[in-house]
Amino acid sequence: MRKYILIGILAFMASSCGVSRKIDILEKCNYSIKSADSVYLAGKDISRLFKNKKFELNNVPGLALALFRKNIPLSANVKISITNPNQKTAVINQFDYIILIKGQELAAGSVDRKISVESGATGIVPVQINSNIYSFLSNGKTMEELIAFIGGAESGPGEKKSLVTLKIRPSFMVGNKSIKYPGYISIEKELSSKMLF
Repeated sequence: MRKYILIGILAFMASSCGVSRKIDILEKCNYSIKSADSVYLAGKDISRLFKNKKFELNNVPGLALALFRKNIPLSANVKISITNPNQKTAVINQFDYIILIKGQELAAGSVDRKISVESGATGIVPVQINSNIYSFLSNGKTMEELIAFIGGAESGPGEKKSLVTLKIRPSFMVGNKSIKYPGYISIEKELSSKMLF
């Protein structure tokens, strides 16, 4: 009986060491937003919604209907860069994400794919975002800020900047068990309206 208890304690200690080692590797990695493209709002390419850098509602006939239905679909392809300065490979089996603009949640979801980044290497992870952003855009102030941000795409004093935060919560395997990272890793990037055109 004592033998089984000792084996159980040793197995628990070994798995605890494995968890803390994997968490340490993930904490030391550098995360950044590399790019965002193929951005569609209510089925329309966002760069085409603005004629002469000014928002025109006739360019989005479906937006009024989408607002009425409380369903404004946003889709985008965001690329996350993960650089691993550790001596060991960083492995993520899946991760949850939250995207915020000026602290307000825009989208949330998860990526179910295994990501391995070798020691000293950088990996690019594409994240396909699909979200209903009605609650984000139904706030009049938020809508005004978004239009001002995109409308400031021309060079000069009209350029606008906005802080985008991407929070990720990786999961990794220890034996047969999936362990979630304790909390979210925050990645912040200041986006310029000039990047959209």
